[in-house]
Amino acid sequence: MAINPRTYQFLVGVFASLGSFLFGYDLGVIGGVVASKSFESTFKNPGANEVGAVVSVFTGGAFVGAAIAGPAGDWFGRRMTIMMGAIVFCLGGGLQSAAQNLGFLYSGRLIAGLGVGIMVMIIPLYQAEIAHPSIRGRITGLQQFMLAIGATVAAWTTYGTNLHLGPTNNNQWRIPLGIQIVPAGILAILILLFPESPRWLIDHGKSEQGLETLARLHASGNDQDVWVRSEYEQIEAAIAHEHENSAKGYHDLFTNRSSFRRLVLVTALQASVQMTGVSAIQYFSPQIYATLEIPTQDALKYQGVSNILSTLAILCTILFIDRLGRRWPLIIGNLINCLCFIIVTAAIASFPNASRSSQHSLGWAFIATNWVYQISFSFTCGSLSWIIPAEIFDTKTRSKGVSLGAMVSFAFNTMIGQVTSPAINSINWRYFLLFVVCNFTNAIFFWAFMPETAKRPLEEMNALFSGSSWFVPTMRKEDFETHDLEQRLAENEQKEKAIAVEHSAED
Repeated sequence: MAINPRTYQFLVGVFASLGSFLFGYDLGVIGGVVASKSFESTFKNPGANEVGAVVSVFTGGAFVGAAIAGPAGDWFGRRMTIMMGAIVFCLGGGLQSAAQNLGFLYSGRLIAGLGVGIMVMIIPLYQAEIAHPSIRGRITGLQQFMLAIGATVAAWTTYGTNLHLGPTNNNQWRIPLGIQIVPAGILAILILLFPESPRWLIDHGKSEQGLETLARLHASGNDQDVWVRSEYEQIEAAIAHEHENSAKGYHDLFTNRSSFRRLVLVTALQASVQMTGVSAIQYFSPQIYATLEIPTQDALKYQGVSNILSTLAILCTILFIDRLGRRWPLIIGNLINCLCFIIVTAAIASFPNASRSSQHSLGWAFIATNWVYQISFSFTCGSLSWIIPAEIFDTKTRSKGVSLGAMVSFAFNTMIGQVTSPAINSINWRYFLLFVVCNFTNAIFFWAFMPETAKRPLEEMNALFSGSSWFVPTMRKEDFETHDLEQRLAENEQKEKAIAVEHSAED
């Protein structure tokens, strides 16, 4: 029995998201690794800057990987680029788990980051290009969902190794770092069994393969299906237009007004996500909890609960984001994040001078607020930071535009990874005021400049960003509804009916 086409698309998206799992796993594992007693003794009690470098060298590698993935995705295809990233990550994971000194560890972190940067840049793009417009948000949202599952697995893995392995046993940190090689190897081995992006195939002169892939994805292999033929015609027309107008990828991103507008939005979105404070909490949760005198083992447990809540929130995103849209969840999510950081900052600031009973209450206020923050971030900003970039560019600029957005994300991630530990040590609670301000300004920015893109076919994004005002509240949505795919579908249905009538008349 044939699999329902949308179920098939979803399953392909889930498998590709193993790359996102690896990124999430690393986000969740490193805080527990650097806090373990055996890690500290093996690497001779590294200082705050050295610990920050363990985090930031990984995201620095990811920055380079995202830069490589942009042109690689266009040259070699989406699947080969994913495979390349997975193989590089396996090498980096092996070096990390076998590290004998900090230099050894840094090299493994850098190489693993390179692989992750390649994968997390290309995966949501691949997912967007294989998905039906009505479920595109659901499928590209798998990036953040698998990232959250990876972080959850990592948090509980480090919790278990720290709890059950002694402080002199190096497996306390080697096992969590080594486990991540397994899913990376599975992804590298099996990704070529899945379909290539039909848009990439058509763009590279493989139109017949592109049509076959569209049919496989959307109609269980029936290349005469009306919807498949209509989307194929729309993709061919859009790509032919890009070729005729000599679209040049990077060049167009900076010289074409519509493309540049999208690039500004994507880079701003990716920067804004890092400035919500999520990476600071993920990477340095034991240190942040320590400011409230919460032991490392308890901190890892509470962060593990936080990761479970995040995963459930992202599951809700997958279920509802195509109904709720993109714009308002992004705005409201940032406002809730802002409120959470106000409470968190107040709790940390008040803690030293509070009575013992009040300190206990402040600790639980911090823990509960952090859980609310993780739910808010995961349901809105986290998922949308991958969904929106993957869907708003045209075929010629998509890979390179998403690449530049991911590079900005990793650049800001690297900065947060490097400055958070010293900042907590030097200015304590005042550091978190930065995230109060940034979450609020994020909400204002996206209210002003982010249009709604949900359910719009990829080939119709040009119409939205070419003719409309940059200031979104003055836009009239109905002025930019092209319905090109629906019109093609209606025309093809009419043709089919006419042919059927003609055949019945002949009979």
